[in-house]
Amino acid sequence: MLNDGTLKALIEAIIYVAPEPVTLDAIIKSLEGEERERVKAKLQELMDDYERAEHGIQIRRVAGGYKYSSKPECHEVLRKFVKSLKPPIRLSKPALETLAVIAYRQPVTLPEIDEIRGVDCSGVIHTLLEKKLVVTSGRKKAVGLPILYRTSRDFLVHFGLNDVGELPSLREFEQLARQAMGSEAALLEQSPAPETAVESEPAPQPSGEGNSSA
Repeated sequence: MLNDGTLKALIEAIIYVAPEPVTLDAIIKSLEGEERERVKAKLQELMDDYERAEHGIQIRRVAGGYKYSSKPECHEVLRKFVKSLKPPIRLSKPALETLAVIAYRQPVTLPEIDEIRGVDCSGVIHTLLEKKLVVTSGRKKAVGLPILYRTSRDFLVHFGLNDVGELPSLREFEQLARQAMGSEAALLEQSPAPETAVESEPAPQPSGEGNSSA
């Protein structure tokens, strides 16, 4: 049996990562061995904790489940804050796959990217450069001196990474991408949470050059 503090922390984390309102039954199922009434009581304690004035978010009952949301008294300030943010970056599946190749193989040239993906990626590279997720990194000492590409500091910020050494598996990266590129409106609705990953080609393995920091 979990102690009270650990149980409340786990309930909190489950609701935080859930993309939709999570039911009490779903929470209990995740906490194997815990009694229903005890989980329900700790959930209520957690909800009461967030109702205190020093918290700007709360846990609400929504459609038979529980989810985080900001408190109504915070909405005016949050709307102003959201308007001050940069527009959210939207990536197509080809752009996301190309970005993944660059992230895991960097520094990498356009011909190398084209070979891995099996298509011409020049247009996608241009888009990623415009969105400042990718930057040039000199030229490779090879025939034609092709330009090298690597991820940028903005890439690290968008995906919540300290450096590229923290890159997860490709499937996890895609989930992270969905989260990082999500709507700003989530600030007023619910904390970010992973969504279904996009189907894609197998993760490229980092090369010896691929551990450079963006």
